[in-house]
Amino acid sequence: MALKRCALAVSVLFDVDVEPADHGLRVVGTPPVLVSWKECRRALAGTDPESDTGRRLLARWLLRRRWLADHTYDDLAERARPVGIPSGHALHPGHDWVRVRVMGDALDLGLGFLGIQPGQPDRVTIMPQPAIDAAGLADVAGAWWLRANEYLERMGAAAAERFFREPDATLRPMGDCDVVTLLGSSTFRHALTGNEAGGMRAVVVPMRTRGWVEITRIDPAFGPAAAAATSAVDRGFARPLLVTADEVTMVRPGGDARVPLSDPAVDTVARPLLFR
Repeated sequence: MALKRCALAVSVLFDVDVEPADHGLRVVGTPPVLVSWKECRRALAGTDPESDTGRRLLARWLLRRRWLADHTYDDLAERARPVGIPSGHALHPGHDWVRVRVMGDALDLGLGFLGIQPGQPDRVTIMPQPAIDAAGLADVAGAWWLRANEYLERMGAAAAERFFREPDATLRPMGDCDVVTLLGSSTFRHALTGNEAGGMRAVVVPMRTRGWVEITRIDPAFGPAAAAATSAVDRGFARPLLVTADEVTMVRPGGDARVPLSDPAVDTVARPLLFR
């Protein structure tokens, strides 16, 4: 009964057109989407179905199931895009969504779809893996990710060319990849950490659409302050990053990314020791 009341509230508050079915809900459209009560419980992930959070979770799930059903397999394949999300981000849909975890445990990559949301042709919508599985698309999602990953490397190469032309410019999105997602590109990371950077570069990305590489010209408090001033949905990384060709790591709380970059080389010649 609590799930039924939640579904009714979702229909009224979020304008999701649903009808009761024998063992769940029918999301109206062509073709109709049947969502069982068990699937509704999975969408809530343990949240109280009569809470505001529970209603929002169910609405988001039902809408994504509807949007997937509105497109053919071939159309979804063309719309498949990579999405990079910081670990613990408000938009992170869970570990089962992650296709690639970049070394450093700060950045996860997964699948999204361009323009799948009605009225948002330029928006890439994250699609949770359980919603893909429930729609019967699990077998083809792997091939979609390969296409998305190839797209990421193409956009990373284009962003690398722009970086070589304008090494001091602010990092900006390229194509359908925001700055956080671009950091998931091996090609782009190699460009950022080339010869002049000595294999490692500090980067500040407090929002998903902007980043800075010349942090010696930035106040150390800028990154955390800018991240705190950005909405949870649009936020990037709360602290500066240390980026290598293979790794993206967020500095520890209270740390300064400029310190490890300024450390002198370690003397590898051991001094003679006297043992007793």
